Amino acid sequence: MDFSLTMEQEILRTSVRQFAEKEIKPVARDLDEKEEFSYETMGKMGELGLFGMFVSEKYNGQGMDYVSYAIATEEIARVDGSHAATVAAGNSLGIGPVYYFGSEEQKQNYLPKLCSGETLWGFGLTEPNAGSDAANTQTTAVLEGDEWVINGSKIFITNASTDITAGVTALCRTGTRDDGRPELSCILIDSGTPGLETREMHGKLMWRASNTSELYFDDCRVPRENLLGPRGHGFYQMMQTLDGGRLSIGAMGLGGAQGCFDLALKYSREREQFGQPISNFQVNAFKLADMSLEIECARLLLYKACWLRDNDKPFSKEAAMAKLHCSEVMYRCANHSVQLHGGYGLMKEYDVERFYRDQKLLEIGEGTSEVQRIVIAKLIGAL
Repeated sequence: MDFSLTMEQEILRTSVRQFAEKEIKPVARDLDEKEEFSYETMGKMGELGLFGMFVSEKYNGQGMDYVSYAIATEEIARVDGSHAATVAAGNSLGIGPVYYFGSEEQKQNYLPKLCSGETLWGFGLTEPNAGSDAANTQTTAVLEGDEWVINGSKIFITNASTDITAGVTALCRTGTRDDGRPELSCILIDSGTPGLETREMHGKLMWRASNTSELYFDDCRVPRENLLGPRGHGFYQMMQTLDGGRLSIGAMGLGGAQGCFDLALKYSREREQFGQPISNFQVNAFKLADMSLEIECARLLLYKACWLRDNDKPFSKEAAMAKLHCSEVMYRCANHSVQLHGGYGLMKEYDVERFYRDQKLLEIGEGTSEVQRIVIAKLIGAL
């Protein structure tokens, strides 16, 4: 078994880390305070090739593997969760469904600008009354002639209301199946379509420099050909998309945990009490040792899940495990890091305060930790 990264992956890690330290770290705290999405850093991330990473070069993608995608997301998250969220959602939830399920015309129409970072795309799944129970979506799409007429709403949708958002993919009820269950389909809706209203959400605890939106559909009409893949395949598309999304959330948890550890180690070596660095005290040294151990285990689990996907092997179980474990490892690392910083860890002038807040979304978004445990239990035959 070879656990070493390729030379290309090592170069990628170095270049993305240097970029994050130089371009994102100096502005992250201020953007968080202002709840401001940065078009400047967004443009620079596009220039670096952080969008369309797993997409074929035919559509202006980077043609990389999922391990490389995880590494890049991890390195951005090591510095800031908001920018990592933009990258993760932009790739897995925005680009992914169009790339994997779209027609050739849809791919040619949307992917080149999405992969360059010129535009963003939202994935309209969650609703006010359909979160973990996503199949209970209430948004409807009725086919009238050659148009879908869409009514309903979505909430907590990333990248859906920026000035460069090109559109959203919406999960809709398009009918009723023979077994009485709702027929679910995904439909592509361009920004600016009459009947589509997007509202940016503010007052968030976390990812405050990431764009989060509410979507409202009021007799929103789109062409029949905007259907993504076959009619009635929306639930399958959603589940496949979430499998990939769990890898990116896992990478965010891993990167965030590493960032928390780096901050804790640096501070504990510099902070002196009783005439010596606080890292010398066993109670603190053991916290750092535990953090390092858990990060290493999380990295192995996540990279294995990505390797399985890259090699066309079943990875749903490992993706759920990686998302769950990496999220909870970041929780413990953020908690330890704040504790090691003491009172300073509660102040916004110290980055660990932001990491502590940003972590919580990882246990909720793209399937809560409770849902991940249900998914894992089913896949191992316990349920």
